[in-house]
Amino acid sequence: MRRRTPARAERTGGRLYAVDAIRLAAALMVALHHYAGTFRANRPHNLIWDRPVSRIMPTVFHVASYGWIGVEIFFVVSGFVICMSCWGRTPRQFFVSRVIRLYPAYWFAVLFTTGVLAAVPDVWQRLRMRDVLLNLTMLQSGSGVPNVDGVYWTLWSELRFYLLFLAVVATGLTYRKVVLFCCVWGAAAMLAPASGFRPLLLVADPDAAWYFIAGLALYLMHRFGQDLLLWGILGMAWLMGQRELGQRIDNVEHVSGWRGSVLILTVFLLVMVAVALGATDRLRWRGLATAGSLTYPLYLMHYAVGTTVIHRLRDTMDARLLVAVVIAGFLLLSWAVHRWFERPLARLVKRGLDTSFARLRNAGEPA
Repeated sequence: MRRRTPARAERTGGRLYAVDAIRLAAALMVALHHYAGTFRANRPHNLIWDRPVSRIMPTVFHVASYGWIGVEIFFVVSGFVICMSCWGRTPRQFFVSRVIRLYPAYWFAVLFTTGVLAAVPDVWQRLRMRDVLLNLTMLQSGSGVPNVDGVYWTLWSELRFYLLFLAVVATGLTYRKVVLFCCVWGAAAMLAPASGFRPLLLVADPDAAWYFIAGLALYLMHRFGQDLLLWGILGMAWLMGQRELGQRIDNVEHVSGWRGSVLILTVFLLVMVAVALGATDRLRWRGLATAGSLTYPLYLMHYAVGTTVIHRLRDTMDARLLVAVVIAGFLLLSWAVHRWFERPLARLVKRGLDTSFARLRNAGEPA
């Protein structure tokens, strides 16, 4: 295989600010969908608003009904960012980076949401304390325990992807190994539904795998340049993705059209191709880095608490203004959580884990 040279952003160590902007846009899409795009006009009374949202703000509803695609965008970006952030790292470094990235904000969100739902049980009921405590592990889906907040379901897919990709990281990431991983995991994702074999379905994660694979292929384009093989993987991910979008519309969402959903996915993938090939390298507004840091806390906290707030305040102001105020409030809260809780706790956890791994490394040495 011919030797490949790193792309410009890799050689200079530059941050891809466009990715931060995309992440925030995806989080806002999901939030808008949950607040204003989840009920059709012919559906009965719901617990958040006093009547279907499509009657209260039809224009906003039409746009917001497609916001659920932000989750698929998250998965693609996650594949890209994980491959980028762990290139050249050891399994220990990969593990520590994922723990300090995922858990501090998540712990705050679990406790914050539980507290609010206990105080204001208008829309959602608080889980039993033993289930709340298990939620702190982020492994509740594997134990059949409900999530404190419904949006946590995506974390189960993320964790399985990290565990699988850790096996590649342990051998040392190369272009060849990542391509092989994409092909093997993609084949498993295609075969799993037909097999009906539950362990294979668990590992293959056919509903999300191809989005992660698309992100991996895009990062390889970014680092090594484009080629026919990577375009083929990305094309296969698009074909499998459009099918998954249709299934999700039929089985879960019911509020948006397949053509519009595929168009949004296609435009997003083309934007990511532009990022991968360096077309956005001149975008260097540092504020986007801060915006990107708000994405994870915003996603974790906005749903159960936000819909509860809307339910309480729905008769106090215009519905569109209320949605805007709630989203702005959660952006501010996300910044505070990131600044005053997530970053300090991440530093403490990192120091503790580094000390623990150093002790493990030295445990086998003679005194």
